[in-house]
Amino acid sequence: MGIVANVLVGLVAALHAYILVLEMFLWEKKPGRGLHGFGPELARATAPLAANQGLYNGFLAAGLVWGLLAADPTGFGARVFFLSCVVVAGVFGALTANRRILFAQALPGALALTAVVFAR
Repeated sequence: MGIVANVLVGLVAALHAYILVLEMFLWEKKPGRGLHGFGPELARATAPLAANQGLYNGFLAAGLVWGLLAADPTGFGARVFFLSCVVVAGVFGALTANRRILFAQALPGALALTAVVFAR
């Protein structure tokens, strides 16, 4: 179960690293604009907000990688904390921005969190 939990944590970290790249560097290009259906003008106007969101997603990814690399009990605590942050951010995003975030962010985080707790 520990291997499955670590793989899931790694996948969630990779997802958030991808979101960082998308929001910080590709927001005004086709992949970023296509995410929300923005035209070039709206993408340009919202780019600073997206970059800020991307930075936060990078912090989540970094925390999850730290949790994978650190020895327990620190690693376990970091994984639980940062996965909890992912789930809370995903639920909040689903309630306030777009329901897809529940499935794209909160659900993978919740599955990984469940696996981490049960692998303990």
